[in-house]
Amino acid sequence: MFAPGGRPMIRLMLADDEDLIRGALAALLELESDLTVVGEARDSVAAVAVAVGRRPDLAVLDLEMPPGDGLRAATEIRAALGIPVVLVTRHARPAVLRRALAAGVGGFVPKTTPASRLAAIIRTVHAGRRYVDPEIAASALTENECPLTARELEILSVVRSGAPILDVAAAVHLAPGTVRNYLSAAMAKLGADTRHAAARQAWEQGWI
Repeated sequence: MFAPGGRPMIRLMLADDEDLIRGALAALLELESDLTVVGEARDSVAAVAVAVGRRPDLAVLDLEMPPGDGLRAATEIRAALGIPVVLVTRHARPAVLRRALAAGVGGFVPKTTPASRLAAIIRTVHAGRRYVDPEIAASALTENECPLTARELEILSVVRSGAPILDVAAAVHLAPGTVRNYLSAAMAKLGADTRHAAARQAWEQGWI
């Protein structure tokens, strides 16, 4: 299907946990003659379900969406449908960019991007090219390496949910004492006073 002017019509799915922002973005993108929104979702789980049900040409996902996040939803959507994904975020953390690119995400932009510019980026990504915001890309080039091991990061990602040690241990299939040892090592590496501070710092850096 083609829009007036010969451009291919691009069917979009939007996901954002803030209803006002999602609705405004949908309305603005619908003003573009070659873009149409065929589905919306307010969380990362619903995003996958809506995408599979509506089968859009491209998904635009907020990175910070409970209960998981936009990156996890993007990975699942790409595995199910193979369609391009554009991630938008308030917190342009360089490490997240690297994970997103590794997952095959086609676009990575801040939420401050004007709708008209986002429309142009959507067309770029839909055509098979990638777009990364220049400031995010520059930050990624100067980012410090993560000092934590994969297991430490896994444990901190569970800690960030607020789970007690016993629940963390069950989630990662380790003994509580072993989890405490990993957390102590992670806290020492990050100079954090508590496990929750370590988890927050790892999240802010984009490592989890």
